[in-house]
Amino acid sequence: MTTGAIIVAAGSSQRMGGIDKLLAPLGGRPVIAHSIAVFAAHSHLEALAIVVSPANEAAIRALADDLSPGARVVLGGARRRDSVANGLDALSQCNYVLVHDGARPLVTADIINAALEGAIQSGASLCAVPVSDTVKRAADDGLVASTVNRERLWLAQTPQAFRTEVLRRAHAAHDIDATDDAALVELIEEPVRLVMGSSENLKITTPADLVLAEAILASRSA
Repeated sequence: MTTGAIIVAAGSSQRMGGIDKLLAPLGGRPVIAHSIAVFAAHSHLEALAIVVSPANEAAIRALADDLSPGARVVLGGARRRDSVANGLDALSQCNYVLVHDGARPLVTADIINAALEGAIQSGASLCAVPVSDTVKRAADDGLVASTVNRERLWLAQTPQAFRTEVLRRAHAAHDIDATDDAALVELIEEPVRLVMGSSENLKITTPADLVLAEAILASRSA
């Protein structure tokens, strides 16, 4: 079994106030460097593809050369799913593939292991955490329409892991946009296993998320 990972790092950082969140400093190095280092060091991964935008290609390629010399750095597409497809093309030899958002720098080897084990069991899996807050559904006028039963609601994270042929088939079957690859696999009615993620596996979306990520890194060091 050959396993690879795709780190998706081709986003536009629209909510970061003009800062490229993937290159923003976190714990003394760029955000994206944390994900690259964790995946590069994982003992079960034989290949790594990092999908980048033209704007950050040179900077991320330099990081990859330092942290994971064998990694493939490829350009992303117009949509997230197009970027993942480009990463898949770079990992054509892999039987299993993990897809991870480069903006989730606090991923751990244990989370990667859980996702991969879920994919081996079911063909596809995603890390997620149960919803803990009360969820309200809004009406068009801004008033509360109802309270949603949160008992079976989960917040999706990455990494998500797949038998490669399942993910390729899902991408080929539908051309709709999707915020994650598990949604495409669901559309071809293949099972997707939920595995426990972590509240620390946060996604850097706003400057406030960087502050929280710094605090988590500091607590891990302590």
